[in-house]
Amino acid sequence: MDPFKPLTRRPGQRQAEADRAAAAARLGLDPHRGRGAVSNRDGRFERFRHQAADDGWGQAEAEAASAAPAGARRRTELRSVAARTALARNDSPDIPFDASINPYRGCEHGCIYCYARPSHAYLGLSPGLDFETVIEVKRGLAEALIRDLSKPGYVPSTITIGGNTDPYQPAEKTEGLTRAAIEVLTRHRHPFAIITKSALVLRDLDLIAPAAAAGLAQVAVSVTTLDAGLARAMEPRAATPARRIEAIRGLAAAGVPVTVMAAPLVPGLTDHELEGILAAAAEAGAVRAGWIMLRLPREIAGLFEEWLRLERPARAERVLAAVRATRGGALYDSGFGRRMTGTGTEAKLIADRFRLACRRLGLNERSYKLTTSLFTPPARPTRAERAGQMDLFGRG
Repeated sequence: MDPFKPLTRRPGQRQAEADRAAAAARLGLDPHRGRGAVSNRDGRFERFRHQAADDGWGQAEAEAASAAPAGARRRTELRSVAARTALARNDSPDIPFDASINPYRGCEHGCIYCYARPSHAYLGLSPGLDFETVIEVKRGLAEALIRDLSKPGYVPSTITIGGNTDPYQPAEKTEGLTRAAIEVLTRHRHPFAIITKSALVLRDLDLIAPAAAAGLAQVAVSVTTLDAGLARAMEPRAATPARRIEAIRGLAAAGVPVTVMAAPLVPGLTDHELEGILAAAAEAGAVRAGWIMLRLPREIAGLFEEWLRLERPARAERVLAAVRATRGGALYDSGFGRRMTGTGTEAKLIADRFRLACRRLGLNERSYKLTTSLFTPPARPTRAERAGQMDLFGRG
């Protein structure tokens, strides 16, 4: 089979694609094949707003429909940036870690609901398509991590790898920044936790499994849905649900404590899958579980609604109403203690279902506190080495 030859479309598929393209034209959207966001709306810091408009000749929908079979593609651009520090700190009371490493900015997985999308606005880029196609790669991350760990007065605590974007997104296959960071952490016996929805995490079992055996590592795998079709539309370049369950199985078989994160739960769209996700993960060997309600801060609310009206138009109003029912009538509530779980009757029912399912499946029966007692800090650079570093960066 020629891998470059387009696959033959099933009967009706061409018409479905044409209908979708026409709908996108009516909505003023610009979907790209294999991407989550269906627009590249401007970030909140931009001075101007760009908006597509029909020129009045009535050709936009017809042209979009005729172009639908070929589809549109947008290539991923990797941009190198120098990592001045590796550790990011936070003091949010509802986040269970205070130190994290994010080897990349932006994420090619393209999950439409990703709470990290608004961070791309700080780069002068769109939280929409730019977020998943313009990826910043932090060069020198491992060296920056060594400098962080060797600072006078450094006190070790569990470092979470992937608190903002996925550390095992496709760029990791070629760039290897996540593995380089794990190599530093394991060399100095520093505790770490990984959050991912990629089966690529299994590549690094040779480092993660021994660390876990020493009480230094654990992994959380996010499973949003078991419906492969929905996952393809909602998180187009992430691992399939089946691959994520197999990643849980592989990690557990290697002795790594695994948490399944049913996150985010989308009211009216995926919340009915909660028990199924937990059961599949528990059968694969997960020992702990968590859940997070869909969060739609800043630009994400508009991006998610655009996606919903294009990809699931028949359910759009129902889903938006269900989201508002868990957010006090709004699409988002940023209050600590509420933003992760929502409020109201529907949110309480989900929390109760989660608790009962975990009890039935034997999840969360024990905790896995990682140890900091084995940490051996890197040797601090000599004065000459520090001077050389200053010269290298033009500050000598």
